[in-house]
Amino acid sequence: MPQKDVQISVSTYDIPAGAKLPEHKHPHPRYGYMQSGTLRVTNLDVNKTETYSAGSFILEAVDQWHKAENIGSEPVKLLVIDVKPKGAVATVLKAD
Repeated sequence: MPQKDVQISVSTYDIPAGAKLPEHKHPHPRYGYMQSGTLRVTNLDVNKTETYSAGSFILEAVDQWHKAENIGSEPVKLLVIDVKPKGAVATVLKAD
């Protein structure tokens, strides 16, 4: 957890059915709450896959590469809380 100048932000995301999120990581703590839909998250650093559905709480791995995919037939609605130093980025995309 950041120790000073902490910024907490809350965002919502809609991920269409069948959409795939690119490989990325979060350098600081990130939490998610699944409001609807079904999301499969694959942690590429530890080769572990989890599936989340409505009502699930997600504790994202800090500084580990992962990707996600909406595997359901309805949009994923995701509430996300980021805890980071003021001005820091929440997400880093993996370069090709």
